[in-house]
Amino acid sequence: MNVIGLDIGTTTICGVALDGESGEIRRTVTLPNDSFLAGKPFEKLQSPERILKKVTALCEELCAAYEPIAIGVSGQMHGIVYLNAAGEAVSPLYIWQDESADQPCGGTTYAAELTERTGHKMASGFGGSTYYYHVCNDLVPADAVCFCTIHDYVAMTLAGRTEPLVHASDAASFGLFDLKNRRFDATAIEKSGLNAQLFPRVTASFQVLGSYRGAAVCTAVGDNQASFLGSMKTPEQGVLVNMGTGGQVSFLCPKGTQPAGMELRPLNDDKNIAVGCSLCGGRAFAALAAFFADCCQMITGEEPRNVYAAMDRALAAQTEPLTDELRVRTTLCGTRDDPSLRGEIQNLGIDNFTPLALMNGFLDGMVEELLTMTKDAGCQASFLVGSGNGLRKNLPLQQRFSRALNLPMHIPRHREEAAFGAALTALTACGVKQSLTQAAELIQYEA
Repeated sequence: MNVIGLDIGTTTICGVALDGESGEIRRTVTLPNDSFLAGKPFEKLQSPERILKKVTALCEELCAAYEPIAIGVSGQMHGIVYLNAAGEAVSPLYIWQDESADQPCGGTTYAAELTERTGHKMASGFGGSTYYYHVCNDLVPADAVCFCTIHDYVAMTLAGRTEPLVHASDAASFGLFDLKNRRFDATAIEKSGLNAQLFPRVTASFQVLGSYRGAAVCTAVGDNQASFLGSMKTPEQGVLVNMGTGGQVSFLCPKGTQPAGMELRPLNDDKNIAVGCSLCGGRAFAALAAFFADCCQMITGEEPRNVYAAMDRALAAQTEPLTDELRVRTTLCGTRDDPSLRGEIQNLGIDNFTPLALMNGFLDGMVEELLTMTKDAGCQASFLVGSGNGLRKNLPLQQRFSRALNLPMHIPRHREEAAFGAALTALTACGVKQSLTQAAELIQYEA
């Protein structure tokens, strides 16, 4: 009994064929998402047609080889594509990196104006903010009847539907969402002057949308929630740290509670996850590696081949903790609340101005930025899971998170957590698994 999980990321498209009884990955296929389109300097656009074509070919290949009973889909949140009445894309995909809503608007920005008008904290890249910019500048396609995420568009098309049914995990990422009632905030939309009819229908449960080659196609899910579901074998007890280009820390939060300093995102009908984000995440360590590489090239005239390997060796050779540590704030890309904030190095002296001290300081700063959020929120985790290449490939960073929480870190055996999580939601939606908790029993961790 096989199930397929698909994940439509910003730079890659991944598909996994999963054995729904053992949890073993039968096959993983990763393709480049080379669908970017030219636009205005502040726009970030991709081709929904090209993405659909690539995903359909990938799905066809996996279906032919493994005859799945169900297909789950995940993908990049926040972004929107406009659809017509026939379910066809009539615009580019405006992805989460789109900066249209950060453009000047009457002494402020479109996102800030929308925040002021509605009381919802809106940001550039949120689908609702992008839609507001388009309305204000008469850019909404004339034949558009709704918008949705790219993975909702793909799931809808694979299922043979002409109207999307958007899971709350994605609907909330657009903004202007009523988290308590799992629907868009009609009052806020009215205050904004936007057309409520273009906001898609929402469901908080995982459902079967239709079928593709005999496999049930299920409600798409946002990649953050999918990664959580695909990583946490004991979600009620655990905290998930994900370190990739950015960084995230997530834990399950009962509906109706609001942890301080964290964003609540819907998981299903009655559960939310609390999410704290660092915009820089793994890029902080990558920036330090690039700095070392530039130094080497300046001195030797040659580009070094593998800076990360040298950094790993230096950290592995360290036998004692440093006594005069650098204090590094790794907010090199700012924060969601203050994009203008930059990083900082404190306690820099003659004796600790060394590559090893810098590496230790950056790693400590990356851990501190995320775990401060969980401490402020009162999270009491008893199970720690790590995911993302920024953790998988960085043992010293894993060790620091473990020491900080006094818990061993578990790393999922599968590397495509979002695609795996999408497969688990599909098993739940079609009734093979009675609950997400039961589906999570398929997750296995590295020894």
